[in-house]
Amino acid sequence: MPFHKYIFTPKLFKDYEGSREHYEPGPLEKYGDQLLTALNLMWSFSYYTSPFLVSILYRRGYFVAESVGTFAKVTTGIGLLVAVSLCMRGLGRSMNMVYVRFAETLENARRNSDRCGEPKTALRRYDFDFNQWPIDYTVKGGSRKTIAQRNKNFWISSLPCQVAAYVAIHTFGIRMIYPGSVRLLQNYVEPMLIEGRTKLVTQCSGQRNKVKTADGNEIDTIIIDNRHKSTNGKTLVICSEGNASFYEIGIMSTPLDLKYSVLGWNHPGFAGSSGRPYPDQDQNAIDAVMQFAIRELGFKPENIILYGWSIGGYSTLYAASQYPEVKGVVLDATFDDVLQLALPRMPERISNIVKIAIRDYVNLNNTELITRYNGPVLLIRRTEDEIICSEDANLGTNRGNYLLINMLKYRFPNIFKPEQEAFAKELLSKPIDFIKNVPDDLCISLLMSYLTDNGNNGTSRSYPIEIGAEFSSEQRNTMVKFLIKKHLSDFKSTHCTPLPEEFFQTPWEIPSETDYVFT
Repeated sequence: MPFHKYIFTPKLFKDYEGSREHYEPGPLEKYGDQLLTALNLMWSFSYYTSPFLVSILYRRGYFVAESVGTFAKVTTGIGLLVAVSLCMRGLGRSMNMVYVRFAETLENARRNSDRCGEPKTALRRYDFDFNQWPIDYTVKGGSRKTIAQRNKNFWISSLPCQVAAYVAIHTFGIRMIYPGSVRLLQNYVEPMLIEGRTKLVTQCSGQRNKVKTADGNEIDTIIIDNRHKSTNGKTLVICSEGNASFYEIGIMSTPLDLKYSVLGWNHPGFAGSSGRPYPDQDQNAIDAVMQFAIRELGFKPENIILYGWSIGGYSTLYAASQYPEVKGVVLDATFDDVLQLALPRMPERISNIVKIAIRDYVNLNNTELITRYNGPVLLIRRTEDEIICSEDANLGTNRGNYLLINMLKYRFPNIFKPEQEAFAKELLSKPIDFIKNVPDDLCISLLMSYLTDNGNNGTSRSYPIEIGAEFSSEQRNTMVKFLIKKHLSDFKSTHCTPLPEEFFQTPWEIPSETDYVFT
């Protein structure tokens, strides 16, 4: 392999079959990489602070013709430093036999596009910079229709707010909502990500794949296939992470402990995934992951559980709305509408800008999505959640409460009258352990009878269900307590505590007469 090719080959992190815990670069490669990393961090810092830097330079008179020579010298010096660093790195790599074998394996895999072929299998023994990993699956055909973000109404009087909202979201705003997309944070957690991937690959037989979306992004995924190892393995759990979480150190551990097959992925702009986590890109990403699971891995939608944590609930509910046949949806520490979380945390005087920014560009409205999915749903609520509560230490302001109530209002409109909605909010202001004396058999019998009598053939996947029009207020309250207990599970913890296995369950749905035995 010619020397010049080593200059731009990817950074190697680990040889899983090697004798050392991590790949050890030689001195030339090590120092060259350190210089390039330092320059990249300086560039990132300059980018994020550019408004302040430009202001300082302008006040000091650097934006004049006489300063052109100074800028030219600085940029030339930086360019020479980059060139020297690249040459040092390339020379060091070409002299390291471990890296030489890796580079040859990568070149061979690029010539062979078969995901399961021998060259790809050989490449999987290495962990390296994922942007140069060959594509394993490309979305076939047109993408599913993404949910539009922008409002149609436009008023001249709101133009300043519109401009401010656009600038805010496309600079610091999207990074505040998804801090995991910030490169500085990723550099900090990189050792933990490598360690997490190593565990998934070596201990769980995980297989990393690159999936290309309809809009051209490349999504970093990993599959642990347990179909031949356990009964639970026949079900695939697709995990959607939070706004500062990655599959390497995220929620996959819970379904893995239960021996499910598990597919993890990183949001656009997170770790090995390209792009930015704007809603349209995130929608295309989870759609590509779903297509990969169904068409390439061979899982049927009815054998897939969608599992979303925190902001990952948006990705999960979008996928459920597009693939309504899935087995169920599990939402852990998820909110109803990101706007309701943003407003209390921002100064009131800029609330109009916040509303425009969220609704037009980052409209993560889970309430809208959950009414488009008629399958079984389980919400897991953290009773000490400090993130998705509007008021600290006030369980009644947990935005998951509102998501649950809005879903049940849509599904059972004649049960959730205004009086019962207020009753539900009162119940949810306390842990659900306080809900006592619920006649499960009676409530299930009423639901099953209604579905059978009204031509639903015993299936609940057709909402809304109009049961309850003739019920008394007391009967509706009983059904409210029953439905809350069936769709909600309380976990006494903060937002980021790992979920114990016993809380991850297949969501409940109304059984058919042939499947249910009354006790």
